[in-house]
Amino acid sequence: MDNGYKVHLANPAGIQKDKGLKYSGDKHDAFWLARLLRLGILAEGYIYPKEWRPVRDLLRKRGHLIKLRTSLINSLQGIISRNCGCQLPGKKIKQVRTNHVAPLLDANEDLALSGLVSKECIDYISQRIRDIEVSVESRVELLAPFRGLQTIPGVGRIISLTIMLETGDIGRFEKVGNFSSYCRKVPTSWTSNGKKKGSGNGKNGNKYLAWAFSEAAEFFRRYDPSARAFYNRKTAKKKLYGGPRCFSAQTMQGNLFHY
Repeated sequence: MDNGYKVHLANPAGIQKDKGLKYSGDKHDAFWLARLLRLGILAEGYIYPKEWRPVRDLLRKRGHLIKLRTSLINSLQGIISRNCGCQLPGKKIKQVRTNHVAPLLDANEDLALSGLVSKECIDYISQRIRDIEVSVESRVELLAPFRGLQTIPGVGRIISLTIMLETGDIGRFEKVGNFSSYCRKVPTSWTSNGKKKGSGNGKNGNKYLAWAFSEAAEFFRRYDPSARAFYNRKTAKKKLYGGPRCFSAQTMQGNLFHY
């Protein structure tokens, strides 16, 4: 691309060769791709802008650190619950100025060491997460098509930046449904003659966008009174009529897209 060539990124999921071929090699594959391109049916993927990739990967590293911190918090909560018979909220565990963990585990030397190590790791990861957030916010500004995200209750700057950086050019999606499917928010089903014949790959899409909209839906339910009332009403209806499962955040995500 730097030398002026037009590059096509082929999508392997949308390219199936004849399974009955006796021989296949790089040369035959190249001719097969060229033939698909000439016919205009080559399944292509989106080539993300090169200048934005480092910032996007840095924000992905933040998500990785959050998962690590969450696993440490869950483990520490389990230790406290088993040995102290009480629950310590994650918000108190993440507090840096006040150590709520040490007083609970001081009675036993081994437990105190376990709590100290866990607390130090959690504090260190929290600081690194904050460093990444500051760095990303100083490098990237929300583009016009994504500024409206922050008008949704519960959607902050980090989630907005995540959606923007993972989406790229929003114009590459022909319809809203295409973007919803890319975010893994569309159910999969295979039907024939009105009957279900199975299901496809439900994880086909961008897992980071799926996470971002799941978080946005949860914050939307938590901080917006109308969304919370809608959620409670649907949950009560499911329980009343004995549905197979309680009302989930999947519907909230659909309403978030509508919002």
